[in-house]
Amino acid sequence: MTDYFGYIRVSTQRQGQKGVSLREQRDAIERYATSNGIAVTEWFEERETAATQGRLIFNAMLKRLQAGEAAGVIIHKIDRLARNLHDWSDAVDLIDCGIDIKLASGGIDLQSRGGRLSADIQAVVAADYSRNLREETRKGFYGRLKQGIYPLTAPIGYLNNGGGQLKTHDPQRAPLILEAFKLYATGNYTLKTLCKTLRARGLRSTGGRTVPINRLSEILNNPFYTGLIRIRTTGETFAGRHEPIVDQKLFNRVKAILEGRIGVRLVKNDFQFRRLIKCADCGFTLIGERQKGHVYYRCHSPSCRGVCIRQNQIDDGLRARLHALEMPQKLADALAEHLPQTEDAWGQHDQALLETLRAQLIKDKARFDRLTDALIDRLIDADTHKIRQIQLIAAINEAEQEIRKIETQRTSMRDTITNFLKLWKSLYSSYEMGNDQDRRDLLLTLTSNRLVRRKNLEIELCEPFSSIEKMGVLQKCGHHRNETRTFLTWLIDRLAAVNGSSSKVSAGGSGRPLGSIGALCTTD
Repeated sequence: MTDYFGYIRVSTQRQGQKGVSLREQRDAIERYATSNGIAVTEWFEERETAATQGRLIFNAMLKRLQAGEAAGVIIHKIDRLARNLHDWSDAVDLIDCGIDIKLASGGIDLQSRGGRLSADIQAVVAADYSRNLREETRKGFYGRLKQGIYPLTAPIGYLNNGGGQLKTHDPQRAPLILEAFKLYATGNYTLKTLCKTLRARGLRSTGGRTVPINRLSEILNNPFYTGLIRIRTTGETFAGRHEPIVDQKLFNRVKAILEGRIGVRLVKNDFQFRRLIKCADCGFTLIGERQKGHVYYRCHSPSCRGVCIRQNQIDDGLRARLHALEMPQKLADALAEHLPQTEDAWGQHDQALLETLRAQLIKDKARFDRLTDALIDRLIDADTHKIRQIQLIAAINEAEQEIRKIETQRTSMRDTITNFLKLWKSLYSSYEMGNDQDRRDLLLTLTSNRLVRRKNLEIELCEPFSSIEKMGVLQKCGHHRNETRTFLTWLIDRLAAVNGSSSKVSAGGSGRPLGSIGALCTTD
């Protein structure tokens, strides 16, 4: 009997595990070998597509055939050996070198001219089938993406629900993903420390393994969690229909930290005003240090020696400023009298904000439509088009999230005004009763700059507190009905403009995403 190899193949691992094709191919080859007096000395089994080159087992078998370890190979059909013309060409070269290739099915003799012609035709048909299948698969893939459906495996935090279905929140992992974004957005974590924290809180991959640093970085960079779909291999971005886990503003802040546009440092000395006070002359941040039982903040620039202030001086200066700025009770009573009292009245303010957001959304969508025309007309190159496309999709996504939030909650402006007035009425008491982190947050919310000139503290307030202080509202308002109403109208309009122009504002000096209380005190 003559020694031959046996080669069987399926396209995927799943077919190899659950299908019967491998067993059927092997049975057909064994029957053919027995009836023709051939001994199959070794089997080569592969679970990989033949549409592209580079199959490891197939290439290893060819080398051993070239080395003369067997007289030839038996395959079930042509398409099991090759679905691309390059691999078929390699097989034909083996035949020309005297190595026999036999087909267990079809009755084709590859040693004859007619048999070779039939086999060549079948190889071309198999290659064309693969190309057509790939094209149809690509059409279906992009069809799903344009429908807002992610056709690949769900990332951590989402659940797969079958083909053609939207991904849904994983009730166990989704809250931890949101927590990961919130923690990293504080600027107090590196990827390493965040990874350790999340591991302790129970974040695991779908397979139950811990999430390594590189995977955590992929999570924080993945816009899927904001409702967008990005194809990493091509860089294309699509609007998804799945429910976001994080909002676009929070994602943008995390992205800014990851890209180094917002600095992150590990806190070694947890001084109350660390990295908050700057030198008025050189602009460098004053560094805290402990000397003789007191905490000092000094400028270490050679040209600014002598710029120094004690922590208790900063604390006393802030207390005095906050005490003077806090809303008098008379003004609080007067403003409460003029606040809208009904849902319909508040709804008018929400409607005005909605109209602003919708107008911005229409504007961004029109820009998005013109962007394709600009690429076609060669006004911009492909790289610029891709970058601008991603920016516009993110802006549209952010506006749509804000609109949905207002439409579903219907308390946007009421909450904004209520939270702002609550903050204003309790500035001093909030600082007095808060811990160090609470005081830092309040300071970042209220101020845009905190400078030391020689040994004197200079504090610049954010809007609208800066304008309130300059207008003398604290002395005048609350005593005259018309003035109070006028001031309240100005305040509501100001806060509506802040919330409706989120793309143009940033939390005063804090870098926080809008939507927190810091968003109430910002500048254009």
